[in-house]
Amino acid sequence: MHLAVTLVSPDPKDIFAAQERVESALAPLSAQVAGRRVLGPGALDIAVEVFTVLERGEILRTVRQAVGEALENARVDFAVQPAEGRAKKLFVADMDSTIIGCECLDELADFAGVKNEVAAITERAMRGEIGFEGALRERVGMLKGLKSDALQACYEDRVKLNPGAWTLVQTLRAKGVRCVLVSGGFTFFTGRVAEAAGFQSDRANRFIIEGDALTGQVGEPILGREAKLAALREEAAKLGIDPTAAIAIGDGANDLAMIEEAGLGVAYRAKPVVAAQADCRIDHADLTALLYFQGYTAEDFAQPFKLTGD
Repeated sequence: MHLAVTLVSPDPKDIFAAQERVESALAPLSAQVAGRRVLGPGALDIAVEVFTVLERGEILRTVRQAVGEALENARVDFAVQPAEGRAKKLFVADMDSTIIGCECLDELADFAGVKNEVAAITERAMRGEIGFEGALRERVGMLKGLKSDALQACYEDRVKLNPGAWTLVQTLRAKGVRCVLVSGGFTFFTGRVAEAAGFQSDRANRFIIEGDALTGQVGEPILGREAKLAALREEAAKLGIDPTAAIAIGDGANDLAMIEEAGLGVAYRAKPVVAAQADCRIDHADLTALLYFQGYTAEDFAQPFKLTGD
């Protein structure tokens, strides 16, 4: 089996020391190093990958465990996967605390004066301690009567793309990948975030608004864990591909089903229940790590359009 071990870090000093530790960890597995490649220094991160050939056919999980142990406490993110088929055809992403740096509902609750209460429920739901659908109804109920103009104010004041998000989506689209934003949040925000980052489609829940205020109710059916999984499967079916040709990323318990279904499931700054089950994690690097994980180099990355003068 030919494997690619991809290492990404914000610190060049860490990356090459990590490479040495990983190659030492592979040796007892009879994993012959067949090649090395520097994928980039990017804008924020540096990445390398090691190609190996397993002589005894160890299973992928064993190799991932060995690499993880070698990199314990290192500021390095990694992916271990078959070298063939790494570049996916479908990208499905969570929004809150993944593509953007906040939880929109928590920030919106600040405009209603109940942020602490709402955020506490959000945290428990994302950890998988309580059911997502009931938690969403409870949180939205606490916003009853909030003027609808607070939605735009919240978006403008609080919502920002996470580092690497624009480059990630734009690069994938340039490579012919379909990019879909699937959120347990709300269409008011996903539509705007999808446009800002370049996603081709977005799915989310709906606020019910009467007059100029939120009613405290959520449109049914609620998009939660199973709906995210269904979205991945439906989008894959439209493309005529298997879900193994998709990459999915998220941070909370309601992302876990789609992360487990995808060919590469990624936990981004994730809750423990998600980090433990994902194929790989991004804890240190920016979102362009997903490009490195698929074998792209920094030279492949999309660049923002800049006006130039005479």
